[in-house]
Amino acid sequence: MQHTIYDKIFKPKTYTLSNGKEVKQRASRVPLVLLIVLFITIVSWEVTNVDLSLLRTRGYQFIVILTDLFPPNWNFLSNIWGPLFDTIQMSLLGSIAGAILAIPFALLSSSNIIRNRVLNGFFKLFLSILRTLPTLISALIATFVFGLGTMAGTVAIFLFTLSYIGKLMYEHIENVDMGAFEAHESMGLTKVEAFRYAIVPDVLPTYLSVSLYAFEGNIRYAAILGYVGAGGVGLLLDERLGWRDYPSVGMVLLTLMVVVFVIERISEYFRMKLT
Repeated sequence: MQHTIYDKIFKPKTYTLSNGKEVKQRASRVPLVLLIVLFITIVSWEVTNVDLSLLRTRGYQFIVILTDLFPPNWNFLSNIWGPLFDTIQMSLLGSIAGAILAIPFALLSSSNIIRNRVLNGFFKLFLSILRTLPTLISALIATFVFGLGTMAGTVAIFLFTLSYIGKLMYEHIENVDMGAFEAHESMGLTKVEAFRYAIVPDVLPTYLSVSLYAFEGNIRYAAILGYVGAGGVGLLLDERLGWRDYPSVGMVLLTLMVVVFVIERISEYFRMKLT
C-alpha cells in the first residue's frame, strides 16, 4: 500500500490474518472531509455576511405572512383561471417546441454520430451557454424582443427545455451501443436513417421520460416568469404581493399547488410506464 501524507498523520490499522499475513486498512477520510466542509462553511459565512441575529429579531415575520395567506380568499378564484391557463399553455408549448428541436441538436452534438469535432464542439458549447443562462434572464431578454406577455415566457421555457433535454440526450446517445448503427450504415443508409432505425428505439423511452419531467418542472418555472413581465400567474402573484393582499396570494398559491400536483402525478404515471 502506497502511503500518502494523510496516512502519515492518521496511521492505518494493521490486521493479522489467520495465515500470519498482515494487511493494513487506511484510516477513514471522513474527518478530513468534515474539516474541509467546515472550513468552506466558515469562509462562506464571512464572505456573505450572514447575521443569525436577524432570524431572532425578524424571523417571526415568516409566521405572520403565513398566517395572512390562510385562509385564502376564495372570491379571488375567478381571477386566477385566465393567468393559470396562460401559464399552462406557455409551459406546454415551450416544452413541446424545445423537446422537438432538442433532437437535431442532440444528434449534432453526439461525437459518435457526427464525427466532426468542430461541429460537435459548437453545438455542445451552444447548449452549455443556454443552460448557464437563468430562465428569468432569458425571459427578461425575450420581453425586450417580443414585448410583455406569454410569448416571452414561452420563448424562455423553450430555450431552457432545448438546453436541458439536448444535453441529457446527447450524453445518452454517446453511451449507446453503436453496433446496430454501424450495421445500418454498412447497408447503405445515411447517418440520419441509421440514427432513425438503430439509435431512436434505444433512446426513445429516455427521451419521452425526460421531456415529461421537463414539462412538469416548467410549470413551476412559468409561475415566476410574470415577475419580469412574461405573463401567466406570476404576474398576478407580483401584483397581489405588491398590494400586500396575502389572502389572494394564498388562493393563487393553493390553486397553483393543486395544478402542479395533478400534473406531476400524471407525468409520473406515464414515466413509470416508459421504464
